Amino acid sequence: MFIGKIVNSIGSFVHPLMSLILTQKIGMSAFEAGQFVTMLAVFQAPCMIIGGKLSDTIGRRKVIITFQALGALMLIICGLMDTTVLTAKIMILSSCFYSISSPAYDALNADLTNEGNRKESYSLLYMGVNIGFSIGPILGGFLYKDYLFLIFIGDAITTLIALTLFIFYVKEPTKIKKSNVIESKEIYNDEYKDFSTLKVLIKRPILIAFPIIMLLYQFSYSQWGFSLPLQMGEIFGEDGARLYGLLGGLNGFIVIILTPILTSKTKKYKSMNIMSIGGILYGLCFLVVSFSKVMPLFFLAIILLTIGEVLIAINSSAFIANNTPISHRGRISSVIPLITGMGYAMGPMIMGKIIDSSSISIGWIVVMLASFIGAFGLLILKKLKLEINEE
Repeated sequence: MFIGKIVNSIGSFVHPLMSLILTQKIGMSAFEAGQFVTMLAVFQAPCMIIGGKLSDTIGRRKVIITFQALGALMLIICGLMDTTVLTAKIMILSSCFYSISSPAYDALNADLTNEGNRKESYSLLYMGVNIGFSIGPILGGFLYKDYLFLIFIGDAITTLIALTLFIFYVKEPTKIKKSNVIESKEIYNDEYKDFSTLKVLIKRPILIAFPIIMLLYQFSYSQWGFSLPLQMGEIFGEDGARLYGLLGGLNGFIVIILTPILTSKTKKYKSMNIMSIGGILYGLCFLVVSFSKVMPLFFLAIILLTIGEVLIAINSSAFIANNTPISHRGRISSVIPLITGMGYAMGPMIMGKIIDSSSISIGWIVVMLASFIGAFGLLILKKLKLEINEE
């Protein structure tokens, strides 16, 4: 799975450059592009719910193979046609197919690990994504200007290569060994087996409160893929895509170097505290971006963002898995991104409106405040959770 993540992420060309494709190649305004990205996220929500249900019923593996292949097929179609509004619509369809497979991946990751090794295992897969991502955006940036069709075709081909590795080497867990679950203090209780997803969430309110706060982080992080390339396009023109690709490469390189170090150094600390520090670093990043006009400042901002991203990523997935009943991992893995994804969905539309009506600098201040509020919210949630446990 680690190798597959690397291969797939090397070809991650389309999503990082989506806002530039929509504005420079298709001709949308910033607000129209923001509406499009928001619409894409809205469509993904029911897809993830469907994917979570299918994952818990027919199995993780079937869902991943079927819908990853369909997503890649849609990208190939985009690469073989002229770049128009129809291309954008097919991009939505492709993202929907990928979204259906996402909860199955998350559930499978949790199935193959236990509470004792989960944080390290998630860190390894996260590092695999970023090894690929340190290369992919750079290649995409160079292809963007003259070979746009290769961005779509290349993204699809790497998905299919990674999927082939998955088919041959990753098997469906046939059954969960209850004894292993008990030894690792996993949440395994027969009373959850027949519960609806809503009833599980009510029984475990941490699974509602946590993603609501993480929504603010997602709102902020969405601007890394939407507003930042727009700002760089505004400052550097068509060279903005290439320079943005360099930032993506720096982001991936720092993740590769720091993920094992930060995982080791923060292992003994509470996840909530670490994720709160990550949110503060997000806020500092967007503060720097708000007045950046030269590349060194953009590099500094991405260093801050990436350290925060690593701290949040290596803790959030493990935190959710550790607090989710095994019988509902697929469904919970679809519901939580649905909540946090509201921030990711609203981010481009809100920022697009601010950019068109005011300035991108004002928008960055809003994003910075959202990051700081999210960091403070996690500390409050940690305090409330401790009080509940003590009772």
